[in-house]
Amino acid sequence: MADSKVETRALEAKCLCGSVHLTFDVPVASLPLKFYLCHCSVCRFSTGGPCNFHARLGPGIKPNFIAPSSEKNLTTYSIEGFGCTYDFCSTCGCHIAGVGLDREEWTPATSIFTDHGPDTFVLQGHFFSDSALDKGLAQAVTHVDGRELLDWNPPKDSPRAKTVEPKPEVGQDGQERLRAQCHCGGVSFTIKRPSPELLANEMLRTCISPIDQNKWMASYDCCDDCRVANGTHLIGWTFVPLSYCEPEIKSDLKIGTAKTYASSPGVLRSFCGTCGATVFYSHDDRKHLKPGDWHIVDLATGILRAPEGSMTENWLTWRSRLAWGDSGKRFDAAFFNGLEEGMKKYVIGKVGRELTDKIA
Repeated sequence: MADSKVETRALEAKCLCGSVHLTFDVPVASLPLKFYLCHCSVCRFSTGGPCNFHARLGPGIKPNFIAPSSEKNLTTYSIEGFGCTYDFCSTCGCHIAGVGLDREEWTPATSIFTDHGPDTFVLQGHFFSDSALDKGLAQAVTHVDGRELLDWNPPKDSPRAKTVEPKPEVGQDGQERLRAQCHCGGVSFTIKRPSPELLANEMLRTCISPIDQNKWMASYDCCDDCRVANGTHLIGWTFVPLSYCEPEIKSDLKIGTAKTYASSPGVLRSFCGTCGATVFYSHDDRKHLKPGDWHIVDLATGILRAPEGSMTENWLTWRSRLAWGDSGKRFDAAFFNGLEEGMKKYVIGKVGRELTDKIA
C-alpha cells in the first residue's frame, strides 16, 4: 500500500465484462503518469493489438479490487525469462497488466482506466518499435499535440533487440498463406488471399482492397467496447470469411486454446485462454451471406505473422478513416487526434489517396 501520509488519488479501471474492477492509489505528485506504447512481439502477440499501452506505477502500488471482483478473476500468463507475467481477465480476455514475478510491481494497461485525461496520463512515446520490423504504429503516430514522441529501441547488439522474424508460408495448393498465431501458439491458423468469387456479394466485396484485389482491407477500431475487451486503446481488424482460414474454423470460433465471450446480443468475441490474445470478433449480421454461406469475421491484426512487419503491407490495405474515432477522442483526444492525422498521411503515402469507406 502507498504511504498513508502521501496524498494519493484512486485511479479506477475496469474490463468489458466487469469481472476485473479495481483501483490504484497513485501519489498525486506523480500525476500525470507517463504511459508508453510497447511494440515488442510479446505485447503484440499476447494482446492482438498493434502495441500495448502501459504505465509503470513503481514498487508497492498494488491494485485494490472492488467486490465482487478479485485477483482470482485474472489468468496469469508466464513467459520464461521475461521477468513478469501478463495478466488478463479470464472471462472477456481484456489485458490488465504486466505483473512482477513477486506480484509486488504492477504495470497496468492504461486503456482500461475510466479517466485517461491529460491530468492523469501523458504519452511518452514508442518502445521497441524495431520489433515490429516495419516500425508498426510508430511510423504513423509520430506527434501528439504538436509534440514529437520518443522512439526508443535498445542497441542493435543487445539481447533485448532480438526480434521475431516470421517466414513466408504456402498451403497444400502451393499458394501463399499468412500465419495468424498468438504468443503461446495455442491459437494458430493461416488465411488465404481473396478470390474473385467474393466480389459477387456487396458485403463480401468490402473485405477486399479497392487498390489491389489480392489484399484484404484493414482498419483501426477505436470503440469503447473493443478498448476494454482487448486492454489496448485500439485494435486493428482485417475482415475475412471463416472459410478462408486453414484449418477450418466454425462459427463458434473455437480453435485450439480459444475461449469466447458474448459481449452483446449477436456479438461473439474470441481470445486465447492461455496468453489472452484477441483473435476474432463476430456479428450475426455477417453470417449466412449469399451466394454460398459466407461468414465474415474480424481478425485481430496484432497476431498476424507477416515477414514484412506488423502492418502486413503485402496482405493488407489500411483505411485512413478510424472506425469509431469519436469514441477514441472522448477517451484520449491527444493520442487519437495524432493517430487520425498519422493514418491519413500513412495511407496517402502508400496508395496516393485517402480510403474512408465504411466497413461491412
